[in-house]
Amino acid sequence: MLRVRPAIESDLDALYALILRSDDGLTSLKITREQLHDRLENSTFAFRRQSQRMTGLPYVFVMEDLNSGAVVGTSSIYSKVGGYEPFYAYGIEKSIHESKELGVYREIDVLHLRKEHDGPTEIGSLFLLPEYWGQGNGKLLSLARFLYMAEFPERFDSMTIAEMRGVIDRQGRSPFWDALGSHFFQIEFPRAVMLLTVSKNFVADLMPTHPIYLPLLPQEARDVVGQVHLDTRPALAMLQKQGFVYQGFVDIFDGGPVVHANTAEIRTIAESHRAVVERIGSVSASKPMLVAKAGQAFNAVLGPVDLSEGRVTLTADMATALQVDAGDSLRVATP
Repeated sequence: MLRVRPAIESDLDALYALILRSDDGLTSLKITREQLHDRLENSTFAFRRQSQRMTGLPYVFVMEDLNSGAVVGTSSIYSKVGGYEPFYAYGIEKSIHESKELGVYREIDVLHLRKEHDGPTEIGSLFLLPEYWGQGNGKLLSLARFLYMAEFPERFDSMTIAEMRGVIDRQGRSPFWDALGSHFFQIEFPRAVMLLTVSKNFVADLMPTHPIYLPLLPQEARDVVGQVHLDTRPALAMLQKQGFVYQGFVDIFDGGPVVHANTAEIRTIAESHRAVVERIGSVSASKPMLVAKAGQAFNAVLGPVDLSEGRVTLTADMATALQVDAGDSLRVATP
């Protein structure tokens, strides 16, 4: 059985070995071991804190295979982007160009650099080992975050975003970066990604602040604006079913779409509800449910349960994974 739980500092070695297997497009995972250690320290504090006030702290989750004890996936919530280092994106807007004398009317897509100092909640850093793809595992790894957000709504912004990985080839080359960012930064895309995890100051120093007319970029670059990497399409489809929509914002490096949702209206958050463990034993249901231990000691699994009027029957395996007994509170949702 697979379980999603908060990462702890002793996960450092296993989690670092895991993210080394991620590719260049997962920019938030292109970090050093020391940076990961710092992130885990901040995440541990975020999960343990009693205050419900929003901060910029990360919440890092891991998926573990309970049969082997191996860490096989990770995902995160960044409770509030911006702050001392702003969140950057390109907004795509229409620019009207008209000549009545020539009878010409054109609507031109233009990129405008936007920065947010007091930004929304962001979900990201999702990576699951390919050998664990399928059987709802990716869904559990992604949607478990929303069960946690439903438990502690005050810790998160009213808006949630997700930066989706843009189009990058097998050699780590980004057509959008090659056509735009590389001319101002004069470094390769993987190097830029690595620097971004250290500091965003260089973005303000080097990124062009004037509007950029999309038709002036090469066709190869225009074709990938707002498009996602092939491996990211299932993740995007999942978020769209949760209520996330594309509003014309793209990543400044690879041109991938930034999708938005009103946090309270995210389907798993809106439809999840509290329930109580009534019994641990055999269940008759076959349809899996997202089930999490409520409160601070958060764990989440995917599996069949019998649910009636706020009372739940769990299998012994699920109860062990969730670390719950009869009478304990759960949060449940349909995946």
